[in-house]
Amino acid sequence: MKITNYIHTRNLRGDLFGGLTAAIVALPMALAFGVASGAGPIAGLYNAVILGFFAALLGGTPTLISGPTGPMTVVMAAVIVTFTNKYPGPEGWAISFTVVMMAGLFQILFGVLRLGKYITLMPYTVVSGFMSGVGFIMLILQIPPFLGQEGVQGVVKTLAALPGFVSNASPPEVGLGALTLALLFLTPPRVSRTVPPQLIALVLGTLISATLLSGQLKVVGNIPAGLPEFYLPTFSGISGGDLQLMVINALVLGMLGSIDSLLTSIISDSLTQYEHNSNKELIGQGIGNMLSGFCGGLPGAGATIGTVINVQVGATTAISGMFHAVTLLVFVFVAAPLTQMVPLSVLAAIALKVGIDIIDWSFLKRAHRLSIKAAAIMYGVMLLTIFVDLIVAVGAGVFIANVLTIQRLSDIQAKNVKVITASDDAELLEHEEKLLLEKVKGKVLLIHLGASLSFGAAKAISQRHSMIGQYKVLILDFTNVPTLGVTASLAMEKMVNDALKQGLDVYVVGSSGKVEDRLQKFDILGPIPDKHQMDTLRDALHDVVENHQEMLATPTA
Repeated sequence: MKITNYIHTRNLRGDLFGGLTAAIVALPMALAFGVASGAGPIAGLYNAVILGFFAALLGGTPTLISGPTGPMTVVMAAVIVTFTNKYPGPEGWAISFTVVMMAGLFQILFGVLRLGKYITLMPYTVVSGFMSGVGFIMLILQIPPFLGQEGVQGVVKTLAALPGFVSNASPPEVGLGALTLALLFLTPPRVSRTVPPQLIALVLGTLISATLLSGQLKVVGNIPAGLPEFYLPTFSGISGGDLQLMVINALVLGMLGSIDSLLTSIISDSLTQYEHNSNKELIGQGIGNMLSGFCGGLPGAGATIGTVINVQVGATTAISGMFHAVTLLVFVFVAAPLTQMVPLSVLAAIALKVGIDIIDWSFLKRAHRLSIKAAAIMYGVMLLTIFVDLIVAVGAGVFIANVLTIQRLSDIQAKNVKVITASDDAELLEHEEKLLLEKVKGKVLLIHLGASLSFGAAKAISQRHSMIGQYKVLILDFTNVPTLGVTASLAMEKMVNDALKQGLDVYVVGSSGKVEDRLQKFDILGPIPDKHQMDTLRDALHDVVENHQEMLATPTA
């Protein structure tokens, strides 16, 4: 595998311009996400620089722009609150950033184990409910700074304190936040294609704050320029329960970052007609997040808005993502002090717009019309995400969705296990096979198996098992079965063994390839004479008619 991403200099102008434009878009988002997380604006900038550079250099999607994202920020905010409360001082921050490093390690592991193609196979109802829940969390948590108030920890506490926030709202803060939202929503497309509305809102809001409303608004304050404070992975002195919580949160961040990044990679592929390398992308994202945590940065992932703008401007290689990171790095070293006058209400409004965009409004409005079960899963995951716990929400949603899927597959596979006892039931058989079946006078139990058979078919096979005592011959037709699962094989083994014990002649028809290998491994074919293992159903029925006349003439018990 090539170590670096897809890089060449034949489109250098397009890549540099794309990276510069993506950096302009990313700057206000990184500041907003840093503040929203509780780690400060510089933590968002560090992630945009470090993850943005290394994910571009080592990833598998040439035009992907990476940085802090809304869903990752919401989870990280909960991590910071949890561990800084339990471990006050520098230790709590070190533990929080250790979780970020562990999340990166999980992403690398996903890539090394080649799990990329499976990461995005989560049911859409779960993804939609989770993302909408995250969007609502971001909306709720940004209400206090939007109103000019100090926030409280957690969604429930914020909602409980909402009347107080509203009654004590600061008119200048609310006015500037509302102006920011108006700019974000109402900037004409022809303008937003040239200058990102987030940047317009950031610059205009800061100018208004510094001139017309000087001293009346809460602002970001000083942002340290230069090298970050480095954090080594910290595990000493941590209780077993908290260590388990670190692992769980890291796994959630790793999974969420992987899903977010690979979904954005798919969007990039649709725009560029380039097929990304999902496992390589996970490794690049993991390395970037590990280094981001080491430098006190937020966790991040592929950013859809930045990636789309990057491609639209003309970028084609990973130079664009690397230049986007370098541009932001220059800002950190040179211009970071200029952001100290940025009003918090402006950043809160930018984060509010992100929360609104994350919510899956389209599916929320029509889920109940598509499927009651799908709607129940989606709304359930959303409410659990908002009011209980993100991990519980995703776990419960995936479990219920998979149970329902298994039930549907079982029903489908049960229909593929068809019992044919007389020519009247033989709509699947050819004309000659029907005639032969008529001659055996209902003494033959033919089980016609169709499509792949997994554990979903085992119940149907077991139900047919009870019928074998009424017949003299059992024919199992595997002609249309490409694969046979372990559970279905065990059910088949029990049926064959019981049939032989009861004195039935057993025929196996059409087994080949993987199915034949599976039958041999379970020794299902062993007790069956070779002459009863045939290629076609017609041959088996001929053999029954020609060689079992005496048996077929005997009345059925």
